[in-house]
Amino acid sequence: MRHLLLIILLSSFVGHSVDAQKFISEKNHVSFYSKAPMEDIEAHSYKAKSIFDTETSEIVFTVPINTFQFRKSLMQEHFNEKYLESHKYPRAKFKGKVVGFSNASGKQTATAEGLLEIHGVTKNVSVEGEIEVSPGQITIRSSFPVRVADYNIKIPKLVVSNIAEVVDVKVEFIYVPYGVQ
Repeated sequence: MRHLLLIILLSSFVGHSVDAQKFISEKNHVSFYSKAPMEDIEAHSYKAKSIFDTETSEIVFTVPINTFQFRKSLMQEHFNEKYLESHKYPRAKFKGKVVGFSNASGKQTATAEGLLEIHGVTKNVSVEGEIEVSPGQITIRSSFPVRVADYNIKIPKLVVSNIAEVVDVKVEFIYVPYGVQ
């Protein structure tokens, strides 16, 4: 299954030079935080997959929705069944380019621009982040807001004070050259 996902992600780079330097991330952390008057909600996933092509600056990542873990099991159940409907929309995806990326060692700021799909809705986004390039490894970190209404995520009026209208999302992907992991 892992290899099938890699083939699917790599196929998004079809038409580009075969000598491009591709990096893959299987060590990652995606989280979100909702600060609301009644209760704060936080969830984490370590199951995302990503490929970053340093020659073209193209990046793709996918996060299985049902892999987010919550402090309370009931929150996790409601998140999957009622809000994100993970049975209908099993993945969140991003496909775009990292603008301002340099292969030079050290830390740098860059912007990911592309299409973010959540809950079956795709939106153009531009997200600033930090990239750290070191020998044999690239780490990308970012924190950005997501407005739940923009992705047709319906919050019942009964619990509207429990869930923020804007959720803070954080991502961290640690990449190694493809074929080295």
